Amino acid sequence: MTDYPHLLAPLSLGHLTLKNRVLMGSMHTGLEETGDWNRVAEFYAERARGGVALMVTGGIAPNAEGGVFPGAAGLYSRKDIENHRIVTDRVHQAGGLIAMQILHAGRYAYGKDCVSASAVKSPISPFVPRELDEAGIEKQIEDIVTAATRAKEAGYDGVEVMGSEGYFLNQFLVTHTNRRTDRWGGAYENRMRLPVEVVRRVRQAVGPDFILIYRISLIDLVPNGSTWDEVVTLARAIEGAGATLLNTGIGWHEARVPTIATSVPRAAFAHLTGRLRSAVSIPVITSNRINTPDLAESLLASGMADMVSMARPFLADPDFVAKSASGRAAEIAPCIACNQACLDQTFSGKLTSCLVNPRACHETVLTYEATATPQLIAVVGAGPAGLMAAKVAALRGHKVVLFDQASELGGQLNLAKQVPGKEEFHGLVAWFSHEIANLGIETRLGTPADVRDLMGFDHVIVATGVTPRDPQIPGQERAKTYFEVLQGAPVGPRVAIVGAGGIGFDVAEYLVSNGHSATLDPEVWRREWGVGDPAESPGGLREPAPEAPAREVWLLQRKAEKPGRGLGKTTGWIHRAALAAKGVRMLGGVSYDRITDEGLWITRDGAAQLLAVDDVVLCAGQLPERGLYDRLIAAGIMANVIGGADVAAELDAKRAIDQSARLAARL
Repeated sequence: MTDYPHLLAPLSLGHLTLKNRVLMGSMHTGLEETGDWNRVAEFYAERARGGVALMVTGGIAPNAEGGVFPGAAGLYSRKDIENHRIVTDRVHQAGGLIAMQILHAGRYAYGKDCVSASAVKSPISPFVPRELDEAGIEKQIEDIVTAATRAKEAGYDGVEVMGSEGYFLNQFLVTHTNRRTDRWGGAYENRMRLPVEVVRRVRQAVGPDFILIYRISLIDLVPNGSTWDEVVTLARAIEGAGATLLNTGIGWHEARVPTIATSVPRAAFAHLTGRLRSAVSIPVITSNRINTPDLAESLLASGMADMVSMARPFLADPDFVAKSASGRAAEIAPCIACNQACLDQTFSGKLTSCLVNPRACHETVLTYEATATPQLIAVVGAGPAGLMAAKVAALRGHKVVLFDQASELGGQLNLAKQVPGKEEFHGLVAWFSHEIANLGIETRLGTPADVRDLMGFDHVIVATGVTPRDPQIPGQERAKTYFEVLQGAPVGPRVAIVGAGGIGFDVAEYLVSNGHSATLDPEVWRREWGVGDPAESPGGLREPAPEAPAREVWLLQRKAEKPGRGLGKTTGWIHRAALAAKGVRMLGGVSYDRITDEGLWITRDGAAQLLAVDDVVLCAGQLPERGLYDRLIAAGIMANVIGGADVAAELDAKRAIDQSARLAARL
């Protein structure tokens, strides 16, 4: 008897049957662009071995003008087909099925040759697209069809035609980007002509025994987006044109509403999939912020979908399905939707990976091979760096003892999980705790370790974290540290935060929310961000109505630049918008003169000013806490220093975990 009868149930697609209801959704990883096809193949094969029913590749361009950036991967030649055959063969040998996503970026293509329905520039690109004429539209259709036939020749089990997230086909659907007056614009039957024609001709070209997924936008979250009636009309037409499955996309990339960050409620948009499912006959796939087998099971059991798409959870753990099926769900490494190693790196032109699984997209270069010479290893510090180092070392067969002066595992993850919108960190700490126990790692908590405690070990890994930087503000003894605040110290109704890095933003969110998290209440979250119903407003937007802030907050920094500039590439705007909606005043170019009983005296633009606040919270950076490491080296004890104890900048858990995994992999 399985805990997940709906999730693990087979699904017939007519010509074949999927072994369960799990789709690994498409992700841009950058792997195809490396040209290392063995590496690409192993990424997908590892997930096929992990039990997922069907995978979809990252977007493959049908032509040069449709690539998301110049040089983006495409299927243009016989050599390209041979390269992709390496991937499909490896996946099939691993017992999996794989579909290739055909992605035409339209005006989102980051190049001067981009094309679209109309010459309407995207706010996230500097290039104005060329409006296609009749011949140009026909060329795009032919190129998409050709990409599909080449995918079949390369051994793919199907294709996914990308019609959502504001990409090319989506651009034809809405008046926001389609200003045409010919047969491809105007009335909705004209605007939907292109995606329907694409699906019809792809099906005609590939034949009946080939999976054809259409990725449909359920809620555009942009002005003048699709209405719900239009979504249903399109879905039925796409079904009639020959689609096998409807996968669901949420929001355009330019939308002012976050859709996949950690502060978005789990399954925040699944109700729309449930509504669409009742309007069509082919299976419908739900997506976005689904990251546990329990949640996926509940969505399927309640009739919200026929399948569940999870993308980044398969970066975090390629064995997600196998662990679910074998009663080991607690062992699943959780996707915390942080975006730090996946989307932030993708949009910076770097190879994707995963904060909680540094092996993601590095399967052939970062391996955890069993050691031939087991050692007795001490890891000092049970924050993210120490926990990952201990886990990987023990996994490889070393005997590990984990020390921490705190009484619980997690280090500063235990502070992060107190921040509204970062509830996923509870799951990360729980997973690390389970892994430490499951691997038989001895823990010595509640007492600091020093040189004498570590002399009998073959190797010591120092992960002692950070200490707050002293901002040297006269009167700072009156202030509180972020440690104290996030651990529950009382704070008055008016607060100044010194330091506007990631921690400063987190503390500001904590203070204005007063412990209540909209992430845990989807209706409150939708109200705050202005998410409505596409049946009531085109695109599903309404006026945002954030709840009143619990406190009056100033967020300050010395740098004379926009606060939050150094935040994550794909999440920084979310943090800035959320705090602005709560009335937080964010000021750069501030000098801190003194803290008195009256408040915080600052100088800005040459003028002295008193911020009459009740409390000042110090978030002015950190310094490495590496005294133990220095003492060990002086005593001649073999040691390595990792994480914040090595580099303290912004408490970078991504860097810390990656560094610790790589160290433990080579010990």
